[in-house]
Amino acid sequence: MNETILLDKQSNGIVTITFNRPQSLNALDLASMRRFAQVVTALQDDESVRVVILTGAGDRAFCSGGDLVELSRHPTEQDALDFITVMGDALRTLEYLPVPVVAAINGYALGGGSEIAVACDMRIIDEKARLGFVQLRMALTPGWGAGQRLLRLVGYTRALNILLHGHVMRAPEAQNLGLANKVVDQGKALEHAWHLARRIADHPPAVVRGIKRLLRAGLEQPYDEALQTEREIFPPLWAAEPHLEAVDAFLDRHRRYEQEKLERQKQQSEEDNA
Repeated sequence: MNETILLDKQSNGIVTITFNRPQSLNALDLASMRRFAQVVTALQDDESVRVVILTGAGDRAFCSGGDLVELSRHPTEQDALDFITVMGDALRTLEYLPVPVVAAINGYALGGGSEIAVACDMRIIDEKARLGFVQLRMALTPGWGAGQRLLRLVGYTRALNILLHGHVMRAPEAQNLGLANKVVDQGKALEHAWHLARRIADHPPAVVRGIKRLLRAGLEQPYDEALQTEREIFPPLWAAEPHLEAVDAFLDRHRRYEQEKLERQKQQSEEDNA
């Protein structure tokens, strides 16, 4: 349990990454940043992965950002460029994983922790959790990509307001802004994230990956190109075994329905003629 980033992969393809420095509110030191980058990079080409969940150890924090006690020992511009590149690249990789990524926000997600949260596809937030883009308080801007992601999530005016206020939001406010998919009872964020992940993992992996791919195309490609990407995804799925099996099941239900309908009509006719 000395690992500061824990990785748990289940047989159903659900992977959980846990920030494991609860004594520091799961703040990331340089070693943790590098380990996180390694873990995320290793998931890129793993075809067995279906869903990724991020959460924090303990019940106080998801991640409270960079560990300022350690990072204060690295005061130069080059130092800053080095560590924001590690985390910026890691979150870009996380964002581009072909499977859904769910943040189970079980406590404070402050500064860099909020940047990690918005790099995920979905966010389940504990009702007692706090989300804060508080970089302004330390005379900083976001450095791991949160500015661009926040802009795309909530729009320019709201993003500007959030970043210039630097206040810590409660869960309902985060939900009202569109930063939370769901607010859940205290202590239940990971449980709900797991429930969501299991539902996703029950569907054919190629379909789930296709849905994420077509939506990301809409975020990043011109409209006509995104439409073409969506068109390219559909035909292989149409001809694939999961779709053919679903069609067979549908046709079987339809045949049974039609047969039962004919039997009811026949019985009604016999009763009418009696």
